[in-house]
Amino acid sequence: MSPVHTLTAPWQGEAQTPLHPDTAFNGFVCAHVLHALERLGLFRRVEDEGSVEVPSFCREHHLDHAVVHALVRAAESFGYLAVSGDRVRATRTGEEVRQAIGFFTWGVGGYHDVFANAAAVARGERRFGVDLHRDEGMVALGSAQADSALMRHLLDQEISRLDFTTLVDLGAGVSERVSRLVKARPGSRGIGIDISKSATELGAETVERYGLRGTVEPVCADVLDILFNDHRVEGADEADVVMSFMFLHDLLVDPERRDQVIPRLRAAFPKANTFLLGDTTVRPRNGEDTLPIFSSGFELAHALMGVPIYTREAYEELFAKGGMHLRSAVPFGAPHTYLFVLEAA
Repeated sequence: MSPVHTLTAPWQGEAQTPLHPDTAFNGFVCAHVLHALERLGLFRRVEDEGSVEVPSFCREHHLDHAVVHALVRAAESFGYLAVSGDRVRATRTGEEVRQAIGFFTWGVGGYHDVFANAAAVARGERRFGVDLHRDEGMVALGSAQADSALMRHLLDQEISRLDFTTLVDLGAGVSERVSRLVKARPGSRGIGIDISKSATELGAETVERYGLRGTVEPVCADVLDILFNDHRVEGADEADVVMSFMFLHDLLVDPERRDQVIPRLRAAFPKANTFLLGDTTVRPRNGEDTLPIFSSGFELAHALMGVPIYTREAYEELFAKGGMHLRSAVPFGAPHTYLFVLEAA
């Protein structure tokens, strides 16, 4: 039996269960409204300027005023915007959602088709990765937003304790993380490896924005090919520090190779002195009657994709079997997410 963990308030959440049908349906609509206003840039403008005059915002961005007006009124109904004439500002809840907007980008933007086709997946009519796909670019962007809002300061604390010349990020998404860390460490270089072509293309834009062309290299490659098929990414085997975030479970999908992943990571990056592996774990079922943000979506999405996810205890056992010493398990922003700081045993 797994030990009972005492959860922090954010990890316990505030959504009371059972969710009343009114709450469930309005929450579904609200999530889409928040995602739309984020993608349109209205939330960012409100955050920057304090309030926005909606008609001029629509003219500036060539938007359909009637549609934007409907979105704004919906956001007002849900308690995220306060409307006075043509001008809107964020409520306190609207200000709070900015910290969590990455979850909406991830869920609504990235996994909308996957969730919508759950019945078809259950019937065997559709299969993830065959005729059903997530939006890889939105998943990467949502992960980057969550990283910036919730995880960045925690990672910085750990990185500040480490020496590195070459930093590799596995499942790097848009290479935001590796670019920022290399920028802050003069003389270092970085490699961001991701299987998604669209995320890697966005990564090239990220590198340009940081002024790091030739210093940080976004690479489109399958990490499993690096671990198991001798695929080589130039310079990656020189890494001092290797990190991955919200990605380790993807490397563990194949049950026949699961126990080999950690030893293969050590072999693929022989000079790495530290591995920083952040991932979300299965939410402990301790009888709470509330839900946090993200956990239920993370668990369901991966069930629909056929990707197992793990408890904290299962990860720690896997590290020990693979020859890694767990230096620390740092609570890492998102509910039930940890940054595992590891070194070769």
